[in-house]
Parts: sequence; structure tokens; C-alpha cells
Amino acid sequence: MKYVSIGLRALLTLAFVSAGAAKLMGVEMMVQTFDAVGVGQWFRYLTGIIEVGGAALLWVAGRQAIAAALLGATMVGAVLAHLFILGPSALPAVILGLICAAVLYIYRDQALALLGKS
Repeated sequence: MKYVSIGLRALLTLAFVSAGAAKLMGVEMMVQTFDAVGVGQWFRYLTGIIEVGGAALLWVAGRQAIAAALLGATMVGAVLAHLFILGPSALPAVILGLICAAVLYIYRDQALALLGKS
């Protein structure tokens, strides 16, 4: 399970660092996407920080469950934005969300401990 965890976290790291950096650098497509969503560019920066920070947190011992939950929640928001506002396929966000769920499952003991249910 160790290598599965490493592989999934590496995949998530690549995806979220890339997407988060694009948001933080102001790539035109990201600016347009957040204009279409209508919540302002501050939300683009917040999302970028969450994505890059969550990707980094995936590699901090004892914090993988927090990272996976945070990134997964971000993907729930992305799926909803695609379904109700943006239009095109929400499939990439769904897939990333499912990978986040898998990492959260692998580190479920951390999640339960954080919830005080260990």
C-alpha cells in the first residue's frame, strides 16, 4: 500500500501544483474561468494557494488526510462550477476528487484520529 500511496500522492502533486501555479501566475485561461464563475479574482488566488499548499501537505507526515480532504473539497467545488456555470466536462475534477478520496481512505486512521474517533 506504501507504493500506491506514493504514486497517488505524486499524481495529485503534479496536477495540483500545475493548476495552482497557473492560477497564481494569472494564466489567461484561469483568469477567464474565474471571471465566468463570477466570484472575483481573489477567489482564483485563494484556490491557487489551497491547491499548491494542499499538494505540499500531502508529503508532510501525519497530514496526508487533511491534504486529501482539502483538495477533495476543492474538487467538489470545481465539479459544481463545471456543472452549473462553466459547462464543459467536469470529468477531470471528478477523477482528481476520486484520487483524493482514495488517498483519504488510505490515511483514514489519521482522519479518524483528527476527529477524535480512533
